[in-house]
Amino acid sequence: MIKLNKTDQIIWDIYRELYKNSTPSVDFDELVNAAEENSEGQKVIPFNDYEISEEEFNRIIEEQLKGKRLTKLTKQRIRNTCILGCSPRFKRNNKR
Repeated sequence: MIKLNKTDQIIWDIYRELYKNSTPSVDFDELVNAAEENSEGQKVIPFNDYEISEEEFNRIIEEQLKGKRLTKLTKQRIRNTCILGCSPRFKRNNKR
């Protein structure tokens, strides 16, 4: 197992919770372990196959960051990493 720094561990914990609460629900660690590698040796996660509401996404991130001794900048970096990383896509709201 890879040794992660504090920030990376928080990000992985957020991803675990996001995928656990996504539709369909999946274990993030199993998803990563089963992922194929591309020609550059990077894991290819099929994150578009999973959906989560934007409200649930934000709730999970805030819950995971709550009580952590991190600067505002570090918390924002974690949010940005999760949004731009391999998190599940947002469900569409059909309110028009």
